[in-house]
Amino acid sequence: MPRRNKRAGAGKASTDRTSDTNSEDESFDNVSVYSNVSMVQTSSEGAEELIKERSMEQFEEKFDKALEQATEKSAQTRLQALQSICELLMHRYMPDYVDDRKMTVMDFVEKSVRRGKGQEQLWGARLAPLLVLQLGGEERMSKDMSQFLLTTLLDKSVNYDARAKCCTALGLLNFVDCEDVGELVRLMQIFETIFAGSYLRGDDKTPISVTAEAGALHSEALSAWGLLLTLIPSGDFVSLMTTGEHKFPSIKKFLGLLQSPHLDVRMAAGETIALIFESGRAHDENFMDEHIAELCVAVKQLATDSHKYRAKRDRKAQRATFRDVLRYLEEDISPEINIRFGQDALTLDAWSIHHQYSSLCAIMGPGITSQLQENEFIRDIFQLGPKPTNTGINGHVTTKQSKLERHLMNAAAFKARSVARGKNRDKRSAVVT
Repeated sequence: MPRRNKRAGAGKASTDRTSDTNSEDESFDNVSVYSNVSMVQTSSEGAEELIKERSMEQFEEKFDKALEQATEKSAQTRLQALQSICELLMHRYMPDYVDDRKMTVMDFVEKSVRRGKGQEQLWGARLAPLLVLQLGGEERMSKDMSQFLLTTLLDKSVNYDARAKCCTALGLLNFVDCEDVGELVRLMQIFETIFAGSYLRGDDKTPISVTAEAGALHSEALSAWGLLLTLIPSGDFVSLMTTGEHKFPSIKKFLGLLQSPHLDVRMAAGETIALIFESGRAHDENFMDEHIAELCVAVKQLATDSHKYRAKRDRKAQRATFRDVLRYLEEDISPEINIRFGQDALTLDAWSIHHQYSSLCAIMGPGITSQLQENEFIRDIFQLGPKPTNTGINGHVTTKQSKLERHLMNAAAFKARSVARGKNRDKRSAVVT
């Protein structure tokens, strides 16, 4: 029931105006509920596109700010800039934007690796493969960066952590771009000169001079060696492994690495042995059968290791890894892992695929999930096909939103509802007497 006009002297004119207003209200009340919802939904959809644009603009602003800071004289400021750029490229796929600035970023990588110290060299090496993965693998860029990364890797005056990241970067850059088997073999031989520091001595004793930092470097070199191995055709690998040219280390060398005092080296050696046999068996099912018994004994000891002087977490990780290796050596069964991301999934059903995925995880960190969804180059590596579209209501693509995007979307939707509802509210307060 309409409220009474309490103002004296409003008169008939006021009454007439109220009547007109009521008629207008009724016309709004008769509007279809579905039409009203449609108005709000259309506004929300437009707001969603605006949110995405703003979100990308925020990433771009952060990226440009980091590029500016990377030129500062302060080493700490440059380090923070490198860390920011790495974080952005891990979590966001923006190839077109990065492509316009690739020479600037590449220049920062080179200066950081060549002239930087400690952490700056480390983060410069981490940035190199992230840049190439964003741009879909540029051969010229990969080769240019590989040159100064290799120089830094072989410089013994550089600290172990930075050299380890150079190993990781070199392995991935050549994994995505190098197709020449001869070049791959030469680089693998260089990696061997690094992890050879963990080989058993002539008296079959482990070298006591290998520190934890050196062990981490050796494990990274061994992992990079295994990554390049996944690119070599099985027939070529068997020939290189079994001939007397000694292009690759003997299986006895890898067996000795299983005795390393460092967990990372032992686990990397175990996975590399599995990669060696997987590649060899693809060409010859009886590949190196004469070594299986000795290998199984060593692997079984590590798969059942219960020494209390090792950390509980280390024992657990070691046992899990070597149980899989033992099962593969004895029964030729590879572990199978399913990785789900968005509407898609990746099955790791071979040691080679598992190692490739682990190597990319080492580069991308927690951003690997979004990269698998968006990065066409990485999807092509794992043969995932084109990016799937998650079609929602009215054919619009829906994606998982960040907290900021959800907040801005809710605010935009609230504003749209307020505008729509405001037209239905009583407008008599605006009446002028």
